[in-house]
Amino acid sequence: MSRPKLLDLFCCAGGAAMGYYRAGFDVVGVDIKPQPRYPFQFVQGDALEYVAKHGHEFDAIHASPPCQGYSRMRHVTGKKYPLMIDEVRAVLRATGKPYVIENVEDAPLIDDVLLCGTMFGLKTFRHRKFETSFFLLAPPHATHTVYGKAAKQGRPVTEERQYLTVTGNFSGIANGKRAMGIEWMSRAELSQAIPPAYTEYIGRHLMEVLS
Repeated sequence: MSRPKLLDLFCCAGGAAMGYYRAGFDVVGVDIKPQPRYPFQFVQGDALEYVAKHGHEFDAIHASPPCQGYSRMRHVTGKKYPLMIDEVRAVLRATGKPYVIENVEDAPLIDDVLLCGTMFGLKTFRHRKFETSFFLLAPPHATHTVYGKAAKQGRPVTEERQYLTVTGNFSGIANGKRAMGIEWMSRAELSQAIPPAYTEYIGRHLMEVLS
């Protein structure tokens, strides 16, 4: 029996892709930059152009458009970044396929759910929001607190010898991989990644929608 196909737009190094694969999908990733460690079939190119031409070939679509323009750090850097969520949503809706859009907490997503590593037993607080074209509830979100100067500065904090990431920062690549549940990425890739546990959870719900 063939697996349903999922298109992974703005795929980076494949954190989201791995979760969907574990949920039962065959995944194809598209990104404008080379992604030599992407674990599945990869196409280098413009994500929106690709979905316009090939979106009909897939059963579902995930998109992680650039988040820098919505990140709280934009107020610190003062740089201008592309704001693509509205355009991405329009293109995905035009395909008629079930879709997921992922981004940071301040992004203007619609009827989104927030996922956190604590929901899946991970040693990370990496909050990400997900807009879905299908009904989705988030798992229970345990209260988590970090203490001290390091937490205020957005640096990683260790509590009871458990490694926890507060933002994209982490100390030690091995700690970061363990916290995120990711083994194949470089430090730079890991700092931007989605833990696969997030999209495995979403993917299992998406499987039910498709069936």
